[in-house]
Amino acid sequence: MKPVPILPQPNAAVVPFYQSPAACGFTSPAADYLQDTLSLDQLLIRHPAATFFVRAKGNSMEGAGIFDDDILIIDRALNPVDGDVILALWDGELIVKRLVYRRGRPELHSEQVGYAPIRLNDEGRLDVWGVVTEVIHRLR
Repeated sequence: MKPVPILPQPNAAVVPFYQSPAACGFTSPAADYLQDTLSLDQLLIRHPAATFFVRAKGNSMEGAGIFDDDILIIDRALNPVDGDVILALWDGELIVKRLVYRRGRPELHSEQVGYAPIRLNDEGRLDVWGVVTEVIHRLR
């Protein structure tokens, strides 16, 4: 099963974008007026031909802000580096983990207490499908 890239849509939604930020603490006396428009495609997707979405399942990545049923934006154009959250096929199972290098060897780490890291060796097969660049979730 290979990912299908999301191609740019000619009729992508463009919505109003207000210049004044919304205060999450003390209110600001700034003016509320329209600055520009914002395309979520332009904001969230850097490499459209190499980008696809996948739904997260489980709770092992909650420490990274990835929750069950979230939509992950995956960029296949990026080379994964130490610390990236990646989507990979590990021995036939699609998984989301943080790539960590220990003593020069790659490991896959969960972001939840109680999950042991996956130490990569010659026995298992790992195919990195891409780097998680964004997470979309609903406030519950």
